[in-house]
Amino acid sequence: MSEPRIRNLAAYRNPEFNPGRGRLICMIWYFLSLVVFENGWVPVSGVKVCLLRLFGARVGRGVILKPQVRIKFPWKLEIGDYCWLGQDVWIDNLDQVTLESDVCISQGAYLCTGSHDRKSPTFELRTGAIVIAHGAWLACRCIILQNVRVGRGAVVGAGRVVSQDVEDGAFFRAT
Repeated sequence: MSEPRIRNLAAYRNPEFNPGRGRLICMIWYFLSLVVFENGWVPVSGVKVCLLRLFGARVGRGVILKPQVRIKFPWKLEIGDYCWLGQDVWIDNLDQVTLESDVCISQGAYLCTGSHDRKSPTFELRTGAIVIAHGAWLACRCIILQNVRVGRGAVVGAGRVVSQDVEDGAFFRAT
């Protein structure tokens, strides 16, 4: 049996990752996100949509953002018309996330565009985009991982972890 791979996190470097904005803008977004999005003090979607647009997100008409939605980098986010993001949705978008129109993301869902190279002792960051196609529904507490496309009209069941594409119209149910 071979030796287990030990990580040397002190040697971790991330020089090729670019958040897309400078440190000052990232810090301003971080604090605004805490106050306006994550704590639930501002229940009005319109204010949140305006802030997202101000920070570079492309957001369509009729978008509903429930309390405690977390968005890492709005400038790496596109939301189509009439999308709903439920309470405690977390869009951890180190890479581009695209939600086409009429997408419903239910409570506690997590979209994760980043991970690390498990074979590397220095744990390099790897990112990949996520696309949720027109009319798809991500049920509560599901997890969508990097480099995934959820197809048109597809449903991802509650609690599912999705690491590969979901076909148009598919029902990817919890087991």
